[in-house]
Amino acid sequence: MRQSNSTQRFQTHHGSGMSGNFTDTISRPFLKSPARSCIVFSFIFVLLLVGALAWTRFLETTVIPGDSAEKPLQTAKTSNANPPQSSQIQKKPSKQIEIPLNCSAYNLTRSCPSSYPTSFDSEVDPDPPYPSTCPEYFRWIHEDLRPWAHTGITRGMVERAKRTANFRLVILKGKAYVETFEKGFQTRDVFTLWGILQLLRRYPGKMPDLEMMFDCVDWPVVLKSQHSGPNATTPPPLFRYCGNDATLDIVFPDWSYWGWAEINIKPWEHLLKDLKEGNKRKKWLDREPYAYWKGNPTVAETRQDLLKCNVSDKEDWNARLFAQDWAKESQEGYKQSDLASQCIHRYKIYIEGSAWSVSEKYILACDSVSLIVKPHYYDFFMRGLNPVQHYWPIREDDKCRSIKFAVDWGNIHKQKAQNIGKAASEFIQEDIKMDNVYDYMFHLLIAYAKLLRFKPSRSRDAVELCTESMACEAEALAKKFMIDSLVKGPSSTIPCTMPPPYDPPSFHATLRRKENSLKQVESWEKYYWENRNKS
Repeated sequence: MRQSNSTQRFQTHHGSGMSGNFTDTISRPFLKSPARSCIVFSFIFVLLLVGALAWTRFLETTVIPGDSAEKPLQTAKTSNANPPQSSQIQKKPSKQIEIPLNCSAYNLTRSCPSSYPTSFDSEVDPDPPYPSTCPEYFRWIHEDLRPWAHTGITRGMVERAKRTANFRLVILKGKAYVETFEKGFQTRDVFTLWGILQLLRRYPGKMPDLEMMFDCVDWPVVLKSQHSGPNATTPPPLFRYCGNDATLDIVFPDWSYWGWAEINIKPWEHLLKDLKEGNKRKKWLDREPYAYWKGNPTVAETRQDLLKCNVSDKEDWNARLFAQDWAKESQEGYKQSDLASQCIHRYKIYIEGSAWSVSEKYILACDSVSLIVKPHYYDFFMRGLNPVQHYWPIREDDKCRSIKFAVDWGNIHKQKAQNIGKAASEFIQEDIKMDNVYDYMFHLLIAYAKLLRFKPSRSRDAVELCTESMACEAEALAKKFMIDSLVKGPSSTIPCTMPPPYDPPSFHATLRRKENSLKQVESWEKYYWENRNKS
């Protein structure tokens, strides 16, 4: 219809206009003779008719610039039965391969399938997208492995890590083997191993052979002080969920990304969507203007100290604090512990337990301003957070007054407070999505394997581990969460590109910026209380 209308406008503005001017300028001198006028008019009419037919034919065969020469401008209505074909070649979508979970076959043989792909080459894309650059916090992989950068990692070093490890994991030609030394607490070890199996399914054939020790206990144990100085031994490489400034443990994503069955916390990929939807239920300005915390206070003295900041008849520190009774929650079906329904306060408090806490990512994802009580531990992404940009720092030695000031400041500077909450939730939604969790594991293990100075091998007590041997034998919520977090097949995209390591000046500048932000908040807080006390 657009082409037909264009032709009509063209003929109206050029065809009829031409004939009017032509008649006006040529016919007027012959009006005196009726006979001659009649002849002339007849001649003109025939001339115009032939010209119009020729002009129309010209229009119908006119080619639009950029179109094929065999495709004339259509003036007739296009039939729906034969729609015009686009000259642009449609890009063929890449073929997605799925590796189904086959419990029927596993239950018969009790052995891992031999048909698992140990390599995968996706279809060659003539115009492949550039791989994205990994988030900034990936640079800490270089720092975590720096103790072995010059010496490499020998088998003797790995064996020394066995002292506290829960298991040894060996990857050989894309297959996983595990030797268990001690059962982990709850299902920490189970879902950690499950996560690594999903990594192998996501990137088959891309993982090198390696051998590693993993400790599922919270507290890091490889002390820097025992491995520094001229005669010090190289530290044992030991993986765990968190670290601190006094230790050299290698930080790895925790088990809860694939689900925490004991307390009904979903796998991260599904929970992240729930949290995003939960944020929409109540706008920041409509939320309760207080700081919220709910957790188990018995695991750490600092949490018991936090409860002193609860509202009372004598004082309101702008905090609303609740003790979590997991035994009662379990009996009642976890109705009061839905994380996506807890984004109803403008501020949420994060405080460590016996060490780092998995609750951190759930709190940061809430669009609320995260009030982080001075932490002593970090997980794999926490070092990518910046005070005042992603969270508001809270003093450990004066929690109540610090929380009071933070909430008062945010309720006065509402837009700035909202920006902090939004920056944190965007960081979690984008930088900590499962794609990046897997890519962090991928790059960490690739870099670790390059440091090995021995050939990894399967020990006598190691057993092969596969998706079937875990999921098919699991029960209840553990089985459900495994199925929910199952990687269906090889990824159609390649891992993100690792950023380079910090050079000394940029590394110290990064630390200095964070320290300056912390000091700035402390000075604001001090000024606030000095003026409040004067009044």
